[in-house]
Amino acid sequence: MLAADRRNIPFSAVCKPAGAACNINCEYCFFLSKDLLFDERGQRMSDETLETYIREYLSAQLDGPVEAPWQGGEPTLRGVEFFERTSELIRRYARPGQRVRQSIQTNATLINERWCELLRRENFLVGVSIDGPKEIHDRYRVNKAGRGTFDLTERGWRLLKQYGVETSLLCTVNSNNAKHPTEVYRFFRDDLGADFIQFIPIVERVPRQYRREAEHGWIKTSGERILYRQQGDEVTSRTVRPDDYGTFMTTIFDEWATHDVGRVYIQQVDSMLANYFGRPTLCTHSRTCGDALAVLHNGDVYSCDHFVEPGYRLGNITDPGVGFADLVGSAQQQAFGSRKSGTLPQRCLSCPMRWACNGGCPKDRLTHVEGERFPVNYLCRGFYRFFSHATPYIVRMAKEMMIGRSPEAMMQGAREMMAAERNAAAARDSVAVKETTVVPDASVAQGAKISQDVLESAS
Repeated sequence: MLAADRRNIPFSAVCKPAGAACNINCEYCFFLSKDLLFDERGQRMSDETLETYIREYLSAQLDGPVEAPWQGGEPTLRGVEFFERTSELIRRYARPGQRVRQSIQTNATLINERWCELLRRENFLVGVSIDGPKEIHDRYRVNKAGRGTFDLTERGWRLLKQYGVETSLLCTVNSNNAKHPTEVYRFFRDDLGADFIQFIPIVERVPRQYRREAEHGWIKTSGERILYRQQGDEVTSRTVRPDDYGTFMTTIFDEWATHDVGRVYIQQVDSMLANYFGRPTLCTHSRTCGDALAVLHNGDVYSCDHFVEPGYRLGNITDPGVGFADLVGSAQQQAFGSRKSGTLPQRCLSCPMRWACNGGCPKDRLTHVEGERFPVNYLCRGFYRFFSHATPYIVRMAKEMMIGRSPEAMMQGAREMMAAERNAAAARDSVAVKETTVVPDASVAQGAKISQDVLESAS
């Protein structure tokens, strides 16, 4: 196959240069257990493996913008020198037509002035993991001694902002902070000055026989440690409940739609807009998956960051003759990607919110429903509540975007729609009509049909 042909399959990869190693011990972090996959105690990508990775990764990428994300564990454990080296290698191996942008996802507890100077100089995008104000963040995001990490994380965030480093904020939605959507969102917006936010639901699935051990976390287990796998049909107490997730996202959406359009960007809202225009940007809600690989410190490549476990290893980039195009295009990975749409339960196939949801991530499909051949996504009710609530506003915003309406006009339109919705709800209550199930009303169904027509015409 010609070199140009080998770059015809778009893909990305998250690289973990410190493996599963981390300097803190978030109780819900499934990836902490992945060190059980490796015989060696130290999890450090060698200089030889790093160079091979960057050379092969850039060789397989198309010209134009190229994303090079670093994750963990905690990638800053590798130190500033490591990322000075990644920048040197990218300059060496990037083709003239490639514009490579590095990003790093961090807990920010190790960020100092030297880090900020490097990150600003090399134009990194830095994602910082924060779960809310101090008392909320410190519930699950603790250090090795079990103490909260908020103070160090906030210090790192503010230092990054002070140095002008481009930042985004990642908030996991768990059983604790899901109860406080307005407090969490306003803290991010008003206190931290975040302008791009991701809300990632925590779903820790576990087989029943390991439930007690899993409740201790993925490091502090009693007895034999467990390798986290995407198996089991039970969840831990830290897992966000579906209805709570729906309420959390709906509440935040309303706050955003009436105050922050054009000022704050929420990944899930951007994903809905992208799906509306037929150009999905978030694998969770795309029709298929399989184009987002995970690369470990030793060069092992897995199908997905959430499937770093036996059965999903595709190969190793240091093996002779192994290239990313071969791994992405392999029968194993193609089957992995197509299973997402090929195993949708019937209720998903007929759901008016399928255009926005597409069944969610396969890792969360653990709920068995009578009459369904395939399991349903654990978060289904939450997804439905959020997507059905947001659809009329998304449809209107998309139309206004196409004619160049201002963010202020969009927010005014959202306020008017919400006021009308409240009035309609009050009228229904006055005649004691109570809804017992979550069912799309006429405006939601109409919005979903409009969006589905757009998707079909664009595909």
